[in-house]
Amino acid sequence: MELQDILSFEGFQEIWGLYGYDNDLPEMIEKEFSRIKGITYLDHAGTTLFPESQIKAFYQDLTRNVYGNPHSHNLSSRMTHDTVEHVRYRVLEHFNTSPEQHTVIFTSGCTAALRLVADSFPWRSVRNREPGSHFCYLTDNHTSVVGMRGVSSQLGVTCLPVVPHEVEARARLSPQATSTDESLTHHLFCYPAQSNFSGRKYPLSYVRGIQMGLLYPACERPGQWLVLLDATALVGCSGLDLRECPADFIPVSFYKMFGFPTGLGALLVRNEAAALLRKGYFGGGTAAAYLAGEGDYFVPKSSVSSRFEDGTISFLDIISLHHGFEALHRLTGGMVRIQQHTFGLARYTYVMLSSLLHSNGRPVAQIYCDNEFQDPASQGAVLNFNVLDRYGTVVGYSQVDKLASLFNIHMRTGCFCNTGACQSFLGISNQEVKDNLEAGHVCGDDIDLVDGRPTGSVRISFGYMSTFEDCQKFLTFIVNCFTDKPFRVDEERLARLKLAVSVEDSVGPVSFSVSNEHLGHETDHREKDHFLISSTCGEEIVVQTPKRPEEENKTQTLTNIFIYPIKSCAAFEVKEWSVGSLGLLYDRMWMVVNEKGVCLSQKRENMLCQIQPQISLASNALHVRAPGMNSITVPLGNWKERASSRRTCQSKVCGDRVQTVDCGDEAAAWFSEFLGKPCRLIKQNQEFIRNMKKASKNGGDCPAAALSLVNEAQYLLINTASVDMLHERIASRLDDSSVPQAITTQQLTARFRANLLVSGTEPFEEDEWSCLTIGNTKFRVAGRCGRCQMIGIDQETGATTQEPLKSLSDCRQAKVTFGIYLLHESMANSGAVTTLAVGTPVYPEKSKPDDC
Repeated sequence: MELQDILSFEGFQEIWGLYGYDNDLPEMIEKEFSRIKGITYLDHAGTTLFPESQIKAFYQDLTRNVYGNPHSHNLSSRMTHDTVEHVRYRVLEHFNTSPEQHTVIFTSGCTAALRLVADSFPWRSVRNREPGSHFCYLTDNHTSVVGMRGVSSQLGVTCLPVVPHEVEARARLSPQATSTDESLTHHLFCYPAQSNFSGRKYPLSYVRGIQMGLLYPACERPGQWLVLLDATALVGCSGLDLRECPADFIPVSFYKMFGFPTGLGALLVRNEAAALLRKGYFGGGTAAAYLAGEGDYFVPKSSVSSRFEDGTISFLDIISLHHGFEALHRLTGGMVRIQQHTFGLARYTYVMLSSLLHSNGRPVAQIYCDNEFQDPASQGAVLNFNVLDRYGTVVGYSQVDKLASLFNIHMRTGCFCNTGACQSFLGISNQEVKDNLEAGHVCGDDIDLVDGRPTGSVRISFGYMSTFEDCQKFLTFIVNCFTDKPFRVDEERLARLKLAVSVEDSVGPVSFSVSNEHLGHETDHREKDHFLISSTCGEEIVVQTPKRPEEENKTQTLTNIFIYPIKSCAAFEVKEWSVGSLGLLYDRMWMVVNEKGVCLSQKRENMLCQIQPQISLASNALHVRAPGMNSITVPLGNWKERASSRRTCQSKVCGDRVQTVDCGDEAAAWFSEFLGKPCRLIKQNQEFIRNMKKASKNGGDCPAAALSLVNEAQYLLINTASVDMLHERIASRLDDSSVPQAITTQQLTARFRANLLVSGTEPFEEDEWSCLTIGNTKFRVAGRCGRCQMIGIDQETGATTQEPLKSLSDCRQAKVTFGIYLLHESMANSGAVTTLAVGTPVYPEKSKPDDC
């Protein structure tokens, strides 16, 4: 049986029979979401996608009507006011409540809504042994909820993190309700309607239980308990009935529901609770009356929304919500249908992924969930997991993400701003969180493993426009890239999870063959004889061969020198070249930016690789050529004199703000014509100094080094022996569909866009170098170069392939690195002109940096 037989729509129907809506789903996708053709978008928990008809309807609305500032009283302003009020009612209607029960306060998002509650809640601090307020929250809460303790704790409020099972244990006891004295103390309990980490849905019945004092911790704290239900992760794919679940505060972000607009959310407040909120600051539109000269005289407006919506609301964004609701119901029929459709996709993916095994019977993934995706009432359309290799070792989420990009699969990795759930599922202790920070890991970075243990995971999530084909492409990606072949399916588990198949009919694990043959044998991570074995796909790979003592001092040779005058454009190869204070002279001194000043790279504009810059020192000019274009010349010298007549601008490179000079309209027109979009050529201002921030791989900070427009360091070096080994690996996989044609060694070398190539004796020996000398010039190693999908771009044609990133992932453990960064330390103190020349001997050292 082939992979396509396992991942069939018939198999999906056995697992979950509900799919799509009343319309033709493929036709709807083609009409409304044509922009995602070729993309497998699986980050709907991050933001869902908007349909084209929603934006067109909003555009037509804006072109037909005049909307004025709602604080004025002219006709256009009244139009705005009335339309906004209609949208408020539409929001309440969507959540099955009314203006008599709840009020909509528009905010800039869910986080702003949470901050509003934290700042306005009637907290009471402990005084004279009188009990104070308690702020309780589930540890499985988004960062923005936990962040409310930053306000409450400063006011002397007791903050209590609550582990989910503590609430569940109390819910089973059915205790007697305690009396509440509303005049004394108010407490707040916060929990998510759906975990943004695992997709678990917490019972909405908790709301009444906590309010009535029937659940932990309300039953143990006298006073009035109010509930904040964070609904943001829930409402994208599920309905919420506030008549059945009368929470006091419900924050939402609308881009989770409609995809547009971003930067708009709301706080739904139960009117009884709204009367308790206290406010200090007041902005325009919130005052019924105040005296500028009398500091304590202020009377707020009577309506709750007017009291808390400081300044002019984002009224055009609010008006767009009307078109969001219209499109959502027109295309899907409502939230019940959306929940059935998206849960079915998530359930099918869970069942298949949890049943996949390596050839040795070990699971392919560790899934983080509290159920088996049996009921959409307890599980959302979210699947969180880590990939495991054949030995049961976690494959870092950054590596999974990089490989997914080769297949145009968009998902999210990390801890998803939910440290509590991440710690709980991954078994990360509080001390380990602190230790990971000391090791350099911060939330949102790509440090996925510390001491071999995962710091985060992979999350995929579905939206109403997701399809069965999205599931197929994702699962095919997992099988092709991470399973040891031939992969197996746990038939017993699959049969148990399929409601239509009985356990007695299962036949146990069975093997299936796929397009690429099983090449390897049983291997492990131990050193064997003279080589180290490593694998993520069951193939034996010699990663590092220890040198014999007589080889330790063997020298290498500098074989090639490349400069890249224009960032992300083609290389310019030279035999001999001067070393400047920023690296090789004129290397990455120019870059192409779009009309907003954002740097263009090959990741978004593949055709940049066909732009061929050449430096002519004799004519003091940069000559630029491209297929089908006349060449253009940009002067090198006298830039300081020309700068006064040129437009200076600010741009960013790897988060650093850099000062640049525009190269003029002629160059802008040339690049715009070739790339087919407005863009400009800019050069780094010679008077601007940008210093390197990267820490040394050996610990401690690197010495101050000035940079051009490079990403990380002054130089990038690769070893020809490493290239040769990787080339052999790719050649051995030519039967794989991911390798459509052979890649020559020269083409492979070009993809890594190095400045310096050396003829090493062993593959990847450069990873152990701490410094090196080329001729008489000394360099310090600043770290290894982490690779991304950009190396999949053919530097001759601009075509994108899965190689060499896929084979590199197989060759390397945990991190996809290739090449090392170098710094030239002595330029600032030397007045001599230093040059590098092909054929010069290279002397690497493994000594500590202080010995270089």
